[in-house]
Amino acid sequence: MVNSMTGYGRNVVHVNNTDISVEIRTVNHRFLDISTKIPRSLLVMEEQMKKVIQSFFHRGRVDIFVNIEGEGLIQRKLIVNWELMDQYITSLQEIKEKYHLNGDIPIEMVTKIEDLFTIQENEQEHDYMYDAILSAVESSSKQVAEMRSKEGQELVKDLVSRIEIIQNIVKQLGERRDIVIIEYRERIKARIEEYLNEDLTGDKFKLNQEVAMLAEKGDVTEEVTRLNSHISQFLKTISQKGPIGRKLDFILQEMHRETNTIGSKSNDVLISEWVVTLKSEIEKIKEQVQNVE
Repeated sequence: MVNSMTGYGRNVVHVNNTDISVEIRTVNHRFLDISTKIPRSLLVMEEQMKKVIQSFFHRGRVDIFVNIEGEGLIQRKLIVNWELMDQYITSLQEIKEKYHLNGDIPIEMVTKIEDLFTIQENEQEHDYMYDAILSAVESSSKQVAEMRSKEGQELVKDLVSRIEIIQNIVKQLGERRDIVIIEYRERIKARIEEYLNEDLTGDKFKLNQEVAMLAEKGDVTEEVTRLNSHISQFLKTISQKGPIGRKLDFILQEMHRETNTIGSKSNDVLISEWVVTLKSEIEKIKEQVQNVE
């Protein structure tokens, strides 16, 4: 089954007066590349998010966006160390009296004293919040996977239609091959006889051997056979499960190589035109395959 590498998914969870939105976007990439854009308070669960993503996708650039609105992911409470505060105030008062100093103790001074204030986080809410976020990541991933699957089905239709064009041209190449060899032999004979301008009856067998050897250089039978094999392999691969993009790309490279060989071996105008069309269709398929997982 063919999956595209382009997709989008979004999910919002509501937890304790807090809205947490998770967006996932994927585009084509040679490997699986996961990037997270999340609040610092969620960095502790970044690897867990990536594991969820890895369970859904094998290739592609994956961007995860997490946004928090409301009271926040973690409830915090300010704790004042009143005992320490009393000691500071008492000590400051004693300093004033001992050294006969004037003025009040400013509140700004108190807030700068270390260890007077601590922030306590509500640890009991963490697991519940994290589970909700991971659930949102999973739901968004499912949306992306569905979108990639649907787009993959459309890709298959286009790939098959273009492969059929290539298949028809390769069939014509095979049929044209025998005609070209005969024409090529006759053309070589005519040119040699014209060049020698003498009776070649005695050396006819030897001449035919030499002509046959020259004609074989223009024979594209092997290339046509291999092209047909690559086409069958391509069609078989797009019906398989799992990541197939790189395998399809390799098959297309081999098809392009065989097509180039046909173009270099043949002097036939019609075959040359077909080679140009083949190259064009193969390039179009390669562009589409770049987005196949």
